[in-house]
Amino acid sequence: MSLFKKVFKAATIGAALFVGLNSASHAVDLKFFTIGTGGTAYTYYPVGGVIANAISNPPGSRPCAEGGSCGVEGLIASAVSSRGSVDNVNAVLSGLRDSGFAQSDVAYWAYTGTGTMEGKKPAKDLRTIAALFEEHIHLVALASSGINSVADLKGKRVSLDEPGSGTYVDAKLILDANGLSTKDVNVEALKGNAASEALRNGKIDAFFTVAGYPTGSIVELASAEKIKLVPIDGPAAKALTDKYGFFAQSNIPDGAYEGVDATATVAVGAQWYTSAKQDEELIYNITKALWNDKSRTLLDVGHSKGKSITVESALNGVGVPLHPGAERFYKEVGIIK
Repeated sequence: MSLFKKVFKAATIGAALFVGLNSASHAVDLKFFTIGTGGTAYTYYPVGGVIANAISNPPGSRPCAEGGSCGVEGLIASAVSSRGSVDNVNAVLSGLRDSGFAQSDVAYWAYTGTGTMEGKKPAKDLRTIAALFEEHIHLVALASSGINSVADLKGKRVSLDEPGSGTYVDAKLILDANGLSTKDVNVEALKGNAASEALRNGKIDAFFTVAGYPTGSIVELASAEKIKLVPIDGPAAKALTDKYGFFAQSNIPDGAYEGVDATATVAVGAQWYTSAKQDEELIYNITKALWNDKSRTLLDVGHSKGKSITVESALNGVGVPLHPGAERFYKEVGIIK
């Protein structure tokens, strides 16, 4: 082999090795980030999908300035269906998921080891990324059921959602505030479409869910059956909001569901949490991407709750400390003075 051929062969091998190593370094830069949401028929899951899309920027994407992704470079985020708030908090703390949505009350009780988490070790590694939107507690029954108040649930077959969900926690508190317990009702543990189907088929008399209105499974149910939203109001609702600061008395407006009038109920905040162990720079960039102007467009058109997810309300009702990365962003934009 001539000297030229030997040199050319060595240069070719070196170039191949360089390309291989360079590709490997790019592969290392790829980052996956999971968002625990909720059942696919509720609000968390579709909103999680919109946010995952907003913060992602996989390799090969067009630059943001050219109409491409404005997410975190090299990040691929995904919305993961789950059992809800309690499940997401536990998954974040255990490292099973990188982040997750949860009701503000559930997260606060987990962080402090109080309320429904009394006696459990405080979840001191839990951190907030952002407050998202308000969630209303829906108590759904057929219009012909004769159930007109929480007290009317006594002796009825009622789905409280699955243990591990925020709905299950709040439904028990609402029963208690109205002088009932799980012993006074025949408890079922159904989610989303399964609860709606059971109500239609006469297998249950009512079900609770905590979600931003309008939630998909109830929209579909209202289009097929005459339903009602049972009020959660009066002295019991006041006692609940007085005792637990994360509850607020609020209304689900007329027309949110077909044929259903405005209904008084109570609401909690849906918030996005992660672990204190997550990298500060990563969470800073994720928070920045969430509130990018292009993300604003995605939120506005991606889900009916998207318009209420704003940077101005990003710290509303936050009872768990911010992640340092998120805090840095909010200080930069003046949300934290």
